[in-house]
Amino acid sequence: MNGKILLTSFQTWLPHQRSNASDDLLEEIAQLNSLSPSLTLLRQLPVDVPQSSRIVIDKIEELQPDVIICCGMAECRTKLTVESCATCNNDLLKTSVSLEKLVAELASTEISHDAGKFVCEGLYYEVLSYLRCRRRCYRTSHNLNTCCIFVHVPVLTPENLPAIVADFRLIIEKVADFASQNSTKS
Repeated sequence: MNGKILLTSFQTWLPHQRSNASDDLLEEIAQLNSLSPSLTLLRQLPVDVPQSSRIVIDKIEELQPDVIICCGMAECRTKLTVESCATCNNDLLKTSVSLEKLVAELASTEISHDAGKFVCEGLYYEVLSYLRCRRRCYRTSHNLNTCCIFVHVPVLTPENLPAIVADFRLIIEKVADFASQNSTKS
């Protein structure tokens, strides 16, 4: 796996939550030795769109990652869900990643077209908007083909954890491959 990869997660936001599944998943990923040393984890983002967006965009500017995978918890879902788009004030932004190809061989992942109208969608929209603006404004600059997706993570249990971690590892690898192929076309 080549290239710089940024993974993000959130803090909890409701009193009954002991942890946020997105952060739990990043903790599991951090414990794997086989992943790229160029993997950066930005964990425990505040559940606040302006604050979390600023933190993530600052980190993007610092790292210039090839891949950004933002993660959030979806308590009512049972599988990983990769969000196709984010909206704000009737403006819809889509990921450049081919999600059909991404999830084709994944057992515990599906595509979603509803990022949730909460901080998850707000962060996803702000990151996609920032990347779109950067592409327009800096056409000659390095690394304009940054790939970004948002993954909603169900509550992790001993039963679903192995399948969720396996799928998420493949998501990281596949998006990194997509970014690599995309950069060679530019």
